Amino acid sequence: MTPPNGPLHGITVVDLTRVLAGPYCTMMLADLGARVIKIENPGRGDDSRQVGPFVDGESAYFASVNRNKSSIALDLKDASDRAVLERMLEGADVLVENFRAGVMDKLGYTWEMLRARYPRLVYASISGFGQTGPYRNRPAYDMVVQAMGGLMSVTGEPDGNPARVGVSIGDIGAGLYATIGIQAALLRRAGTGLGERVDISMLDCQVALLENPIARFSATGNVPKPLGTRHPSITPFDMFATQDGFVVIAVGNDALFERLCGALGRPEWADDPRFASVPARNEHHADLKQCLEARLRDAPTAEWEAILEAAGVPHGPLNGVPQIMDNAHVEARQMLLDVGIGADKSLRVAGNPIKMGDAWQTGAVRPAPRLDQDREALLGEFGA
Repeated sequence: MTPPNGPLHGITVVDLTRVLAGPYCTMMLADLGARVIKIENPGRGDDSRQVGPFVDGESAYFASVNRNKSSIALDLKDASDRAVLERMLEGADVLVENFRAGVMDKLGYTWEMLRARYPRLVYASISGFGQTGPYRNRPAYDMVVQAMGGLMSVTGEPDGNPARVGVSIGDIGAGLYATIGIQAALLRRAGTGLGERVDISMLDCQVALLENPIARFSATGNVPKPLGTRHPSITPFDMFATQDGFVVIAVGNDALFERLCGALGRPEWADDPRFASVPARNEHHADLKQCLEARLRDAPTAEWEAILEAAGVPHGPLNGVPQIMDNAHVEARQMLLDVGIGADKSLRVAGNPIKMGDAWQTGAVRPAPRLDQDREALLGEFGA
C-alpha cells in the first residue's frame, strides 16, 4: 500500500522502468504516496528479478527497490496490451521509462504523440546519456558512467588505481535527480495544466556530482586525484587509526581544531605554525595525521567517541553494514524497513530518508510485487 497521507497521494505513475535507476525513482515516488503501476515484460519481468541474492527463489535485489508498487505484465508490441497501457495513461499523471534513447520512439510512444494525446502527462526518461548528444544511442550501466563521468578518477587511495564507489551511485544519482525533475514538472503543471518532458542522463548526473573537483580544477588547473578518505581542501577531515579500529574526524575551521586539540590533551598543536590555520593544516596534512594517529592509538575508538562527543567535535566511527543494521539512531529514524519476500520471510531494506509529517510514514509497506501479481485487478480497471 502507498502511504495514505503522503505528499504525492493522488498521483498515479505508470512505471516502464527496470533494474535500478528507474525503479529507484519510482520507489521514491511510491514512498511519498504516489500510486505506482509497474509494467513488466511477460514471462521474465524486470531484469533484476534474475539478480541475486535470492530468498526462496525471489531476488532480494529486486525486492529492495520495488516496494509499494503493483505489477502487470504487458507486451508493448501487442495491440491489446498496448490498449491497456494507453487506457492507463488516460488517467495517469506520470510515465517513467529508462530504455535506451529511441526505444520508446520505435514503440510509437514519442513525446510528440504523448503530449498531443495526454497533455497533462509528465513523461520522464532516464537513460545512460540522455535524449540528445553524440552518445545518446550508447548503452550504459552504473560503472560505465562512474568511469566516464569522472567519479572514479577521484575515488580510491593516493597513487592507487581508480575505484568504483561501493554503491551504484550512477544509477541512484540518476534516480534521485529524476524524482526531483518529476516533482518540479508536477508543480509547474499545477499552474499551466500541461505536462513536461523530463530528460535525465546518468552521465549528466555524475558530472553534477563532481561539484568540488570541477570547481577546483577550474580555479587552480590542478587535476583532482584520488585522496583516499582525506578532503582536498580541509584538514583534519579524514579517517584516523585508533587502538582498536578507526574514527573519522571532520574539523572545518580553526575553532573546532582548538576544541580537538584540547580534547586530545594537546592544546599546543593549535599554536604550532604548521597547524594554526586551515591552509597551513592542509599544506602539512601528513604531519598532522601522524601526530593525531600517534595520540589516537592510545585508546580504543569508543573512548575517543565519548571524548570527542563531549568536546563537540564532529566525528564518527567507521561502521560496517552490521553496525548500521543494529544502530539505535538508524532504527529511531525508521531507516530500516521489513518487507516480505519468499515464503513468508522478511527482508530488511533501507528506508525512505525524507521525513514529512507523521501519519504517512508509519503505514504498512507493501512488499515488492510478484510478476503480474495485480493483473486481474488492473485489467478490471483498465481492460477493454
